[in-house]
Amino acid sequence: MQNFGYSMLWFWVSYIVVTLIGILHTTFNIYVLHMKPMDSNSMGEGYEKTKPFHPLYNIIIFPVFAYLYLKTLTAPTITDAALTGLLWVSITIIFDVFGWVIIKHPWRLSFREFYIEYQPWISLVYLAIFLSPLVTFGIMMI
Repeated sequence: MQNFGYSMLWFWVSYIVVTLIGILHTTFNIYVLHMKPMDSNSMGEGYEKTKPFHPLYNIIIFPVFAYLYLKTLTAPTITDAALTGLLWVSITIIFDVFGWVIIKHPWRLSFREFYIEYQPWISLVYLAIFLSPLVTFGIMMI
């Protein structure tokens, strides 16, 4: 049986951790490796070089928190894992539209930049988030 409160706790912790890692990676590239920062024409080399790592951050982080969530359930099932993955990826997609496209901030991207130019990375990120509870469930059953 699902526990919505714990699901949301571990989802938001993982989302924030992954986002902070991405920001820190970009900042590291700009200030330590002296890559070009964003300007009025692009997100900059410092960000662009992090893109292939974004799915990797999610592949590593989300399963850890999926495990922390699934272990709170008395007898987790494959259905619980699938519903969790569906819920987590749905919230991520909706939140990303607002957080990275609609709300104005310095790192804001256009719809085209986020959903077309950020391919295949954004699709791989969403796939990793969806599959994390399922893969974690499979590992827990071994």
